Amino acid sequence: MNRKLGIVADCLKEVKPADALDLIADTGFETVFTGVVDECGLGEIKNKCDKLGLELEFVHAPFKGINNMWLEGDEYLTVYNGMKESIYSCHSCDVKSTVCHISSGWLAPQINDLGLSRFDELVDLAVKQNVTIAFENLRKAGNVTYFTDRYDGVEQVRFCYDCGHEHCYTEHVPFVDIFADRLICTHLHDNFGRSKTDRMADGDLHLLPFDGNVDYRKMIDKLDEYDYRGSLMLEVFDGMSRKYLDWGREKFVKEAFERVSKINSFSRK
Repeated sequence: MNRKLGIVADCLKEVKPADALDLIADTGFETVFTGVVDECGLGEIKNKCDKLGLELEFVHAPFKGINNMWLEGDEYLTVYNGMKESIYSCHSCDVKSTVCHISSGWLAPQINDLGLSRFDELVDLAVKQNVTIAFENLRKAGNVTYFTDRYDGVEQVRFCYDCGHEHCYTEHVPFVDIFADRLICTHLHDNFGRSKTDRMADGDLHLLPFDGNVDYRKMIDKLDEYDYRGSLMLEVFDGMSRKYLDWGREKFVKEAFERVSKINSFSRK
C-alpha cells in the first residue's frame, strides 16, 4: 500500500519547525505534524506547508504535567489550557486533528470523576470546533480503552497508534487489533523494549527505525490486515543520539526518509 510518509517537523535540535520544512519537503516527505500549538506559530507552519506541498496532518497537544488532570487543585490548568489551545489553533489554522495523552508514568493516577469531567470539557470543545482528538497509547492500556468506550459514537474521538510506546511499555497489548476502527494516525520510532531487569525504567528512546528492535514487518502486516490507509509518521529527533547529531541535519532527515520508506515497502497490499 502506498501510504504517505511523514515526520515530526520538530525533529531537528535547535531548528524551528517552520525552518525545518524545506529540508523535510526536499527529502521527499509528504506530511508532517508538530508540537507547536499557539495559533501564530502553527499558522506559520501551516502556511509554509501549503507552499511546499506538505500536509500538516495533526498537532501534538502539550502533555507536561498531564497527571494533574486527575488531581485536585489548580495545577492541571497549564496542561488543560494547552490542550484547549491546540484545539482552538487546529480550528483556526485548518488542521484536522490534535493528539493527546491521558496520563504519564507507571504510577499514574487512577481514572476518576474529576479528571473525566475535565476531559469531557475538552471533547465537547473539540466537537464544537470540529477538531478530532486522537488519544495515544502509553503505559496504561486500560485508559485508552476506557476513553474509547466513554466517547463511543463521538466522531471527533479517535486513536493514535504509537508503535514505540507499545514496544517498550505494553508489548503484549495488540492496540491495532483493539482500536482498528478508531485509528487515524501513527507515531513510528524505535527502542529496545521494556527492561527485563528494571521494569519501571523508561525505554522510550525515539530512535530511528531499525536502530532498535521493533518488528516493523509485523506492524505493517497488522496495519494491512485492517486496511489502514493513513500515513506512516515518524516521531524521531536528532537529539536522541550523539550519532545523529554527528551525522548532521541533512543526513538525519535523509536517513529517516529511507528508513520509513523501507517500512512502507513491507506492505503486501
